[in-house]
Amino acid sequence: QTLMPMLAMRYVYVDHLVDLNEIPGLDQITLHDGHLCIGALVRQRDLELSALAREHAPIIAEALALVGHVQTRNRGTFVGSVCNLDPASEQPALASLFDATVVVLGSAGERTIAFDDFALGFMTTSLAPDEIVTEIRLRVWNRPHGFAFEEFARRHGDFAIVGTGLMVGLDARGSVDRVAAVLCGVGGVPVRLALEAVMKGRRPSDALVRDAVEIAGQVDAIADTSAKTAYRQHLARTLVDRALRRALAGAGASL
Repeated sequence: QTLMPMLAMRYVYVDHLVDLNEIPGLDQITLHDGHLCIGALVRQRDLELSALAREHAPIIAEALALVGHVQTRNRGTFVGSVCNLDPASEQPALASLFDATVVVLGSAGERTIAFDDFALGFMTTSLAPDEIVTEIRLRVWNRPHGFAFEEFARRHGDFAIVGTGLMVGLDARGSVDRVAAVLCGVGGVPVRLALEAVMKGRRPSDALVRDAVEIAGQVDAIADTSAKTAYRQHLARTLVDRALRRALAGAGASL
């Protein structure tokens, strides 16, 4: 879904193109040791509809519903999108949100790479020329939590100008005890937002949301033909506000 247009537009050149579809065992979605393990051939639509993913990482289905269209999701793979590392894509953002581990196989054997070390920059990863990604492992949250994925695109199915994924959990007293948030479309790689400092230990309130939104608005956003820096920062504020309020409500909080 991405490679063929890139070849047609002469954006990439290859000497050899290898089809992995006949390799067995790469199309599985499993849960192991607190991680949702997604094989390299798992189609986006299969992941979107997976009961296992919906049970342990429900934000995935919400985010994937924003990816392209059903026809493209029937063929595109989650792992392939993460490896392509388009900064506006929802799937690298999910990998960042879940502190993913990337499993790589090459002539020297297998190794694992933390997503932060895998994502080097705009459409650039730390894969060696003789390596492929066989699996991506997402570290799931094992307690009930609220979640939301929000984005702004010119049309449904277009890459997001800015998007955000957010998860939040509350303790027995109703205070925030865990939060994770990521932005896509603002830089060369997904940007994790450090919201713990202003949210952890506090009870949900409009003031808490405003503090989180202020952090989102300070992101060092890029400027390009789609949007200026200030506009992306405005979108980051707006989308984090929406996502955080939805996530808090899903966690059982009332503002």
